[in-house]
Amino acid sequence: MSADPARRTVRILTLIGVAAGVIGGLLVAFPTVLPVGGPWVQLGLGLATLVLAFRARKIGIAEVEGFDGRLSLFAALLGFLVVFFAGQVAFGILVDVAN
Repeated sequence: MSADPARRTVRILTLIGVAAGVIGGLLVAFPTVLPVGGPWVQLGLGLATLVLAFRARKIGIAEVEGFDGRLSLFAALLGFLVVFFAGQVAFGILVDVAN
């Protein structure tokens, strides 16, 4: 992959990752928006954010000269936060179901 398509790919992956992280963060902040399946959707968005952010970082580091990965790092951190908080709620639901 040459530099221009790699830059475009990194930009697209990073922006989609940030968007998924922001949506997941909003769902964590306002959990009543999705009353059914909310934590599972949040976990999915958090995992998608992590996958997209780290994929963007991998391509950027390998193929883009002078890659500045701060935005993809922000997306990854946002994904970790969403997975952490949604995981707590999902774990609580699983414990309640088990009891």
